[in-house]
Amino acid sequence: MSTSHAPGWKDRRWSSRTLHRLGEVMAHSAMGLAASAVGVCWALVGVAFQFPGWWATALYSTTASVTFVMVFVIQHTQARQTSATQLKLDELIRTSVRADDRLIAVEESPDEHLSALTELTVSEREWT
Repeated sequence: MSTSHAPGWKDRRWSSRTLHRLGEVMAHSAMGLAASAVGVCWALVGVAFQFPGWWATALYSTTASVTFVMVFVIQHTQARQTSATQLKLDELIRTSVRADDRLIAVEESPDEHLSALTELTVSEREWT
């Protein structure tokens, strides 16, 4: 699987690149088929060996471990994508003449400030 990346890709930490690559691999459509095939093979081997006592424990341990790792992969990639999206939106606000500059980096504002801006926006929409 070859995915082209932005020029600064190599400057990222090795852990960030690794998590991002793992996320790309796991998001590929073939991984769904591979997971299904592993599940079918697991069941067939279980039937062949009459489901020994350790069978379910091994399955639960494996799926829990994979889920644990994937939570961090997903969290990392989503946080990076959200941050990049916020920066792009901030740049659009900055370059728009009619935009409200108070909305730049508003996601980092205190809750009270966000509530006040929401109420202001709602009241402005009611007047138009």
